[in-house]
Amino acid sequence: MRRVVQIPALALVLALVATEASAWWDAGHMQIAYVAYKKLDAPVKDKVDALLKLNKDYAKWTAGAPDERTAKLYAFVHAATWADDIKTKEYNYTRDKVDSPTAGQNIGYADRNQHAYWHYKDTNFSPDGTPLPQPDPVDLVTQLKLIIAALPSTSGATDDVRSYDLVWMLHLVGDAHQPLHAIRRYTRQIPGGDAGGNAEQVIPANGDTMALHAYWDSLFGGYVSPYGAVFDAEDKDGLAHIAVNETSAQVSDPQAWIDESAELAKQYAYAAPVSVGSNPVLLTREYETNARNIARSQAALGAARLARLLNDALK
Repeated sequence: MRRVVQIPALALVLALVATEASAWWDAGHMQIAYVAYKKLDAPVKDKVDALLKLNKDYAKWTAGAPDERTAKLYAFVHAATWADDIKTKEYNYTRDKVDSPTAGQNIGYADRNQHAYWHYKDTNFSPDGTPLPQPDPVDLVTQLKLIIAALPSTSGATDDVRSYDLVWMLHLVGDAHQPLHAIRRYTRQIPGGDAGGNAEQVIPANGDTMALHAYWDSLFGGYVSPYGAVFDAEDKDGLAHIAVNETSAQVSDPQAWIDESAELAKQYAYAAPVSVGSNPVLLTREYETNARNIARSQAALGAARLARLLNDALK
């Protein structure tokens, strides 16, 4: 039986009003990172830990670890949440805009911008012919490609930049596999776009009314510690035990990941009873079962692809 995670009231409120800048909540990101870590080559684990030590949060990430080996694991798992952590007041990072001159920069920890638009790429679509806008110039795909290119030691990037890029990669690969991070739906009822399911309201079996996007983010539960993430992922029905198609795991193009996620969103996230408007709809058992299965398979696939990227970049 899966452990129940208690979510602090403030965290729950923030989660329910989350925008497209969050995905899977911390529990999902940590579990994806843990499963990826299990697949890393031993020398690569040492290299990622050396890079993670350059982040000022390293001591916080490793707090409570009983030994050095576990500390490395905890750092990797917790680092996957850093790109969301910097959106809190504690960090005092600037909420910048996608059309800023610095939107697509890759300068390391000197960058004090939140870059919320790095967390997604909108595949704009309309089921009823509503006009679509031009795509954003900077998004998850453009930035993740820069990050992947900079991570190898032969790239010429400084270790500061490579460390910064590593923590972003740990997060963004997970984001790319959340279907509602790959799409924005335009309808006559929501002509300005739904921001990846943030404009539609749903009521799952627990009776809460929440944004469609938040529902999909919540499928792995709320915030957990690295220990909790390992516990959940290693549960008999957990993420660590989901088989992944090896051919799919070899796909390394972030745009291909987004294309896959967008199609899954059309087929499952926007499936009935989700409507084309913003009025709350009661989700069916079939919808929720499909959502959980898609989330789990996507997260497992994301973990396999993340591990492959790191093993290739840092071999």
